[in-house]
Amino acid sequence: MVSAGDFRNGVTFEMDGNVVQIIEFQHVKPGKGAAFVRTKIRNVITGAVVEKTFSPTDKFPTAYVERKDMQYLYSDGDLYYFMDNETYENIPINASILGDNFKFVKENTDVKVLSYKGSIFGVEPPFFMELQVTQTDPGFKGNTATNTTKPATLETGAQINVPLFIEEGDMIRVDTRTGEYMERA
Repeated sequence: MVSAGDFRNGVTFEMDGNVVQIIEFQHVKPGKGAAFVRTKIRNVITGAVVEKTFSPTDKFPTAYVERKDMQYLYSDGDLYYFMDNETYENIPINASILGDNFKFVKENTDVKVLSYKGSIFGVEPPFFMELQVTQTDPGFKGNTATNTTKPATLETGAQINVPLFIEEGDMIRVDTRTGEYMERA
């Protein structure tokens, strides 16, 4: 059990049948009245963020979210297959669970699969991926000084904007959290 008076960033607990995580918290002691805890919490499964206040004596059961290292193997339609690195068991996960940033993940990449009580609700890719540019317009000589970008298609099929000097076949590093070009690899 975790009490609202012990809330810290990152704490996960069960509330109203949902698993929530503290994003921000603030202990408030007004001049008049009782103290309270003002929080911003995120539903771990749906990603919805709400603001809520608690009494410091409110107690909630602690939720343990399991983060397991698995390797992404391949996709077949709407199912994506992952291998448990310890038991070598293959686990299919529906595309609706993966999220937008999964479009940057290549086959045979290690990821973290998130589950709660055996139910998988998300996949965390690595923060950075090195990917090859498979299609982009050619750059022109002298266009390196400006901060202009052009669209490029990566080997995973994802499209991002890259600087004008990037050409087809170049390896680049992409931040999977934001989907932005970082540097040449």
